[in-house]
Amino acid sequence: MFGHVTLVSGPERFLAERAVSRLIAEAQGEDPTAALTTASGADLTPGLLDQMAGTDLFSSATIACVIGAEKLPKDVEPRLIRLAGDVPVTTALIVSHAGGNQGKTLATLSSLAVRVVECPTIKPKDLPRFVAQEVRAGGKTIRPEAAQSLVDAVGQDTRSLAAAVSQLVADTDTDSIPIGVVTRYFAGRATVTAYAVSDDALAGRVGEAILKLRWALSTGVAHVLITSALAASLRQMGNYLTVSRRHVPSAAEIGAPPWKMETIAAGASAWSDRAIAGAIRAVSQADAQIKGAAQDPDFALEHLIIRLAALRRSSQRPREAAPGPPEN
Repeated sequence: MFGHVTLVSGPERFLAERAVSRLIAEAQGEDPTAALTTASGADLTPGLLDQMAGTDLFSSATIACVIGAEKLPKDVEPRLIRLAGDVPVTTALIVSHAGGNQGKTLATLSSLAVRVVECPTIKPKDLPRFVAQEVRAGGKTIRPEAAQSLVDAVGQDTRSLAAAVSQLVADTDTDSIPIGVVTRYFAGRATVTAYAVSDDALAGRVGEAILKLRWALSTGVAHVLITSALAASLRQMGNYLTVSRRHVPSAAEIGAPPWKMETIAAGASAWSDRAIAGAIRAVSQADAQIKGAAQDPDFALEHLIIRLAALRRSSQRPREAAPGPPEN
């Protein structure tokens, strides 16, 4: 790593921080005497950058880390690029860049780096896979439904998910982490989650959905997670209805985990295309309300649940009355 620049690229902050830590450990493994200097991109000055790239008085090598290069001052950008193009043989330069507006700087650093570690944003539908990878890294396995249960319980923050996995791996004696253990450890959050509210709301169970919503909000579930779960479920049902007109949908086409397909199919059968479109608009409006357009975000979500139930009822065709006896 010495004499080169290594780039950590992407907006997934937790993964980027972990990648930087691993790279520092790797560089220290190459030279345990190397001095470590770290600076944030926003605070970096030309003088500090020159100091970081030089060798310490008591060390023959330096590990220089620039964290958040997307926030570099304009006068420092060209200096960092020059350093990346000609790194001293005694310096290991590690730069993290979250992307964004400074795409030209990122592209230049990518072309100069001897190695690029990508840390892209993990989409919500991929979080169970992230959980499974974390569990495998800990020497155990987890079934898809248990991984999804953990995501539902903990939320979409990768740092929190990794911490939860670490706890489960350390405290589970079996090789595989069962869903019961996930529920037991995170019962305060797993029993009522955003997706539990979403499932009841889209199934027309208004009373249950509102009760779970109130409990979820009282235990710290963010309002935006409720609308996010509803939007994701509605998209999956809409995709199912569209694809099912041509052939039996696969999980990949729907954008859902395979184990959830049966639930999606059952839910989609009770909704029409028109009602789903109206429901998506209603969720979008409620999302705007909870983000500042309404004074009472709790009421906005309760009203949304009632509105969704009405839209679901509009999908149901009224049954025809049984024919009566012929008139004389």
